[in-house]
Amino acid sequence: MSEKQKKATAYWKENIRYLFILLTIWFLVSYGAGILFKETLDGIKIGGFKLGFWFAQQGAIYVFVVLIFIYVRLMNKLDKKYGYDE
Repeated sequence: MSEKQKKATAYWKENIRYLFILLTIWFLVSYGAGILFKETLDGIKIGGFKLGFWFAQQGAIYVFVVLIFIYVRLMNKLDKKYGYDE
């Protein structure tokens, strides 16, 4: 395997690891907080709304948008690390 192929393989392994971690967080927030842990979270209120309801309606969307920005930042660092930046 050439040096270029090793670099590309390492790059994609790290990229997939980032994706897995970020998608796991998104799943836990959207499905976990909005559905599985809704009853527990409903004991806490934000702006007059129960926290479980808030996560199901708003929180998961906010977390998803934040995760997009985190992914962009991580990928920019990864691109620089492996020399794929412009």
